[in-house]
Amino acid sequence: LCCGTSTESPPLQCVLTGRWTNDLGSNMTIGALNGKGEFTGSYHTAVTATTNEIQLSPLQGSQHNTNKKSQPTFGFTVNWSFSDSITVFTGQCFTDKDGKEVLKTMWLLRSRVDNIRSDWKATRIGTNIFTRLNLKE
Repeated sequence: LCCGTSTESPPLQCVLTGRWTNDLGSNMTIGALNGKGEFTGSYHTAVTATTNEIQLSPLQGSQHNTNKKSQPTFGFTVNWSFSDSITVFTGQCFTDKDGKEVLKTMWLLRSRVDNIRSDWKATRIGTNIFTRLNLKE
């Protein structure tokens, strides 16, 4: 009854590397992390505020790597290939009790405006939940 026996197992490892999809149908691929926790990848959005044709866009970011935590925090930037805007995401990678990985994120989208008087409308904020994209073989 005492002394360090726990019915709770430690959380499973949550790994950023791989393919992900979010609640809006956007897909992203995150490459392998380097020794500093940095990564690159690509993002294909399903939604846009422009009338331009959507194109695959590069992303780069980093994972907080201290102590090799099993549910790490991270951030990345998407430099949109088809518009004069950029989005920064920040979030945490979680693993639920069934081992399913989820990325909970918040983002800021900065659109280019023509002058400082339009600055007030240039930044949007939102949230996305990403789940691992399992491709059927």
